[in-house]
Amino acid sequence: MPDRSIERVQTGVRLEKRILLVLKALAGSLDLTLGDLLEGIVLHAFEGKAPFGPATLTRIAALRDVYGLDLAAADSHQLSEARPVKRAAAPTKASSSGRPGARRRR
Repeated sequence: MPDRSIERVQTGVRLEKRILLVLKALAGSLDLTLGDLLEGIVLHAFEGKAPFGPATLTRIAALRDVYGLDLAAADSHQLSEARPVKRAAAPTKASSSGRPGARRRR
């Protein structure tokens, strides 16, 4: 089959951290880039085909254990992002007037 000429673009996709860790480790173990792995998964999914055979699924199961990935397909539309913890602002040095941010007269 001849190579197909394509155009790739950079994207800023946000993924669940453990999913990304498993994907990156899997891509490395298959000697693929993360982008190549994702393209393959998506192209298979678009055709309703399974992207992985039994040996790769065994590898994925091991990587899921390593990275603590306990999410399943049923969770895919149920995920909500944890709200970031707000840090308290650093205290400002009070001026001689006792009011924060007040300027000292000279």
